[in-house]
Amino acid sequence: MQTVLISGGGIAGPVLAYWLRRHGFAPTVVERAPGQRPGGQAVDIRGVALEVVERMGLLEQARRVRTRMRGMSILDPEGHELDRSTEATFSSGRLDSEDIEVLREDLVRMVYEHTRADVEYLFGDGIIALDEDETGVRVDFAHGPSRTFDLVIGADGLHSTVRRLAFGPEERFAHHLGSYLSVFSADNFLALDDWQMWLRDGNAGFGIMPVRRNTELRIAFGFESAPLAHDLRADEALALRQLVVDKLASMRWEGARLAEAARKAPDFYCDAMAQIRMDHWSRGRVTLLGDAGYCPSPLSGQGTSLALVGAHVLADCIARANGDHRIAYARYERRMRPFVTLNQALATENPGGPASEESVAHAKNALSLDS
Repeated sequence: MQTVLISGGGIAGPVLAYWLRRHGFAPTVVERAPGQRPGGQAVDIRGVALEVVERMGLLEQARRVRTRMRGMSILDPEGHELDRSTEATFSSGRLDSEDIEVLREDLVRMVYEHTRADVEYLFGDGIIALDEDETGVRVDFAHGPSRTFDLVIGADGLHSTVRRLAFGPEERFAHHLGSYLSVFSADNFLALDDWQMWLRDGNAGFGIMPVRRNTELRIAFGFESAPLAHDLRADEALALRQLVVDKLASMRWEGARLAEAARKAPDFYCDAMAQIRMDHWSRGRVTLLGDAGYCPSPLSGQGTSLALVGAHVLADCIARANGDHRIAYARYERRMRPFVTLNQALATENPGGPASEESVAHAKNALSLDS
């Protein structure tokens, strides 16, 4: 039984582990966090990604925990309503769509619970070195003993350690899109009832949506900025949190309360809007999946769908390759790259605004799982 180490316990990694286990492989998922990460924005499961979730037997569960928005308001910098819609929201698109919007943490939990009995999980650890030879990849961990695996998959996000170890510094592949995104939770101090609020003030803006049956707010705050210093990227960085707090405090509508919420939030997150673009995703027995290899940025609205679809396609390619990782990885890239290119374009075709409905519809369905 071939062994596969997957770095990253978010969405892409555990979904890949599920499909590999179904195909008779022995997957191990290593995640540097001590457990499942809380917080995060609402994410969309769209087009062919819905088929992946259905094949996993999770579609009805996803529908039960989906967001239930009635619409949204667009505000001016003073908080006065400029426009409203009961047909669509900026976070999920048309409300009558078959697509599903769920909180990221809910999807992560669902996939973990669905795989924990058959997949080895190593929480609170991470990869620090890779040494490949003709028989496998020796992996050194930060805390656990070294082990050798047949294959190693980096599903560890925008700032992938596996990508850095196998391909080189992040700066070679990251393309900054001119802004940063912060996401955090707060009590529902606005008393929103399944209704979103969106506001732009100068070069910053935010979207606020109620979750957890309107008991909590999930706030997404974006601001234009050139790339910040590397040590500000980590979600726990005090300097970056203070920068977000200060920017929110300067907002004219609800700035003080939003700033205080950002200062106190236990799930505070902030990172660059950026894409990862690479000429190839594989080197030897190592390959990349999801944001680690082809992050489209949250501006595309397709990061989760790319993770879900990529995991299914990669597992299928590995299973069909009769133990030859070179054939598997070549097929994976040949099938996925056109789909990735279309979805990354959603973030760049209309910077600062939503992509056209036609582009989204084309991109989200431009791949067959059985090709």
